[in-house]
Amino acid sequence: MGINLQKGQKIDLTKGNSTIKKLLVGLGWDPTVSGNFDCDASVIVLDNDSKLEETIYFGNKKSKNNSIIHNGDNLTGFGDGDDEVITVDIKNLSAATNKLIFVVNIYKSDERNQHFGMVKNAYIRIINEESKEELAKFNLSDDFSGKTALIVGEIYKYNNEWKFNAIGNGTNDKSIKELASNIQGRI
Repeated sequence: MGINLQKGQKIDLTKGNSTIKKLLVGLGWDPTVSGNFDCDASVIVLDNDSKLEETIYFGNKKSKNNSIIHNGDNLTGFGDGDDEVITVDIKNLSAATNKLIFVVNIYKSDERNQHFGMVKNAYIRIINEESKEELAKFNLSDDFSGKTALIVGEIYKYNNEWKFNAIGNGTNDKSIKELASNIQGRI
């Protein structure tokens, strides 16, 4: 079992473990209301200058060089385990890639009058794909009432090593496009 992180904590993912090639990033949540409650996990990819490279989400499931793959959209969030998984091939990321910011937003939150106060048990976990070892897990325990999106965490490069930062901030962005355009001022 991996390290349970608190908000703001960081962990080295590759230091001393250079055999890690691919990471599975599992995101999970449980709606507290019935009906259509569709949360969407995405990754916003930034370069060395913190400029947007691309966004990987249910509508664009693969990065340009296939190093990041979104494994599908869970439309309900009900059930045990990871609701959505994103695979990251860290050995084959673009040389310019510096940060992968993992976010979750509620699809049609305004239309459906939904917010993250209606969600419990939200988390992100990082797994070594080859060994299936969980490296880290961050349970989001804050009250996100009124918030329609979450900046969950980031995998970032520092001194040629990959690290994870547990962020856990709520926003009122309504879509992945809005989140991606506003991300730079928030991290």
